Amino acid sequence: MWVSEGPRSERPTRDPAQPLRGARVVVGVAGGIAAYKAAELVRLLDKAGARVDVAMTARAQKFVGPMTFQALTRRPVFTDLFSLTEEATIGHIQLADQADLIVIAPATASSLARLAAGQADDAVTAIVLATKAPVLLAPSMNVNMWSHPLTQANLVRLTEVARYRVVGPGDGFLACRWTGPGRLAEPADIVEAAAHVLSPQDLAGQRVVVTAGPTYEAIDPARFIGNRSSGKMGAALAAAAQRRGAEVTLLLGPSAIRPPVGVTVVAIETARELQAALATAADRADAIIMAAAVADYRPAGVATQKLKRGQLGQTTELALVANPDLLAELGARRGGAPTPLLIGFAAETQHVVDNARAKLAAKRCDLIVANDVSEPGAGFAVDTNRVTLVDAGGVTEVPAGSKAEVAHRILDRVVALRAARR
Repeated sequence: MWVSEGPRSERPTRDPAQPLRGARVVVGVAGGIAAYKAAELVRLLDKAGARVDVAMTARAQKFVGPMTFQALTRRPVFTDLFSLTEEATIGHIQLADQADLIVIAPATASSLARLAAGQADDAVTAIVLATKAPVLLAPSMNVNMWSHPLTQANLVRLTEVARYRVVGPGDGFLACRWTGPGRLAEPADIVEAAAHVLSPQDLAGQRVVVTAGPTYEAIDPARFIGNRSSGKMGAALAAAAQRRGAEVTLLLGPSAIRPPVGVTVVAIETARELQAALATAADRADAIIMAAAVADYRPAGVATQKLKRGQLGQTTELALVANPDLLAELGARRGGAPTPLLIGFAAETQHVVDNARAKLAAKRCDLIVANDVSEPGAGFAVDTNRVTLVDAGGVTEVPAGSKAEVAHRILDRVVALRAARR
């Protein structure tokens, strides 16, 4: 039984690094084979700090039992509009009033049709119709059901009239043995979409370009000059900016990381490829964040065939030429124009602040993000970081944290700089 606390008149401003912490999320589970994935979704929401309630249609209970969700949430599961216990205090209205967000996963063709018609004939649709909270739909169905014009018309009605948000569906091999769009979005991607909905949109309407990862400069078809950058910090910045409403383009060097969902990714390999990509992307950017670790030098020539050890002898010399200084080029292009904001990175091993101040002036940046890459947990190929922000206003130390958390602290400063410029 749910106890009334009254409707939520105010939605708190949330930290974009942890927007789900303390949030009240209702997960509505409709009757499709992907209902089993809703259990992982609920687990991830709970892990992110949300207080999760689950509502299920009768058909959903044919695929997954309510006990599964009760065990995950440690809360009763809402299943019956006519239950003497669940409805003793008009339970569906309580959940609708108290929710910060409603997530329907899976949202089947049938549930989309009923929602588009404004029906409230089961535990899920009744809560959705009664709430003023944002609603996030995660469709899942057969590929032909998804492409059917009536399903697409229902989706248009839900997004344009009711202003519901949609994540997915994915494309791939379906349970019905068809291949194509219709897969439920991955639970982690649904959680990120939920975080996006609940985050402050303080970068809405802004076009942000992020560079990330290393560059590889070929010696021959098998060897290259590179560095230890994993691209994790840049990818975290791209994901954080997208969560906060920006239109993000990620220029990504060779990397094993999975690019963030919702971000435009341009793959590059060399410094000159990155230079060309920046020439296109920077023209329409409001902010450029240069997190890539660009090789300072490249071989003067590239062998067309693999160089054999016997050819090289015991010692050899490799002629190098300087790569373009991309950050300096962007700074020089700015002239007297106030945009875009230019954020550079400085990976240092000593005199971190002094070197960052020198780089801020020399490269004509608005902000330098500096870190000591020799410090444990703050260098390359790790999931944490600790940075120092240096700009014309002074020096700010960002405490150690995950790269996702550090990314949001960097963006907090970008938002402040943007506001000061206005």
